[in-house]
Amino acid sequence: MVRGTLEVLLVCAKGLENTDFLSNMDPYVIITCRTQEHKSSVASGKGSDPEWNENFVFALSDDVPELLIKIMDSDATLEDDFVGEAKIPLAGLFTEGSIPPTAYNVVKDEEYCGEIRVGLRFTPEEGREEERFDAREENYGGWKESSY
Repeated sequence: MVRGTLEVLLVCAKGLENTDFLSNMDPYVIITCRTQEHKSSVASGKGSDPEWNENFVFALSDDVPELLIKIMDSDATLEDDFVGEAKIPLAGLFTEGSIPPTAYNVVKDEEYCGEIRVGLRFTPEEGREEERFDAREENYGGWKESSY
């Protein structure tokens, strides 16, 4: 079971499909990790190549297979438009500890529609590894009581 803190650095997106026909779109991102959700600021008028450079923190208490990133276009008068999404697998992050900002494909209706650059860092919960280690020591028969 994975416990700790997941830090997400939302850097930028490139080549997104512009959903506004008369002007540049105003993209923002919704990042979902299981039941936790964070929303970025709106990159007003930034169109297909927005930059955010924002950090988000998630508390993990269970195994989490992936991070879901949905890109939306903020519309003042109508419902916000869905631009696309990226699913980032997290299994490698838990062994590596961090992944520098990396480009992930943005997909809409199973079609490529741009990329989003995201950095990740996982910090294990303090004390969890030690608790498991202490339990193993006791199973090996009393050497904990040695003078060394």
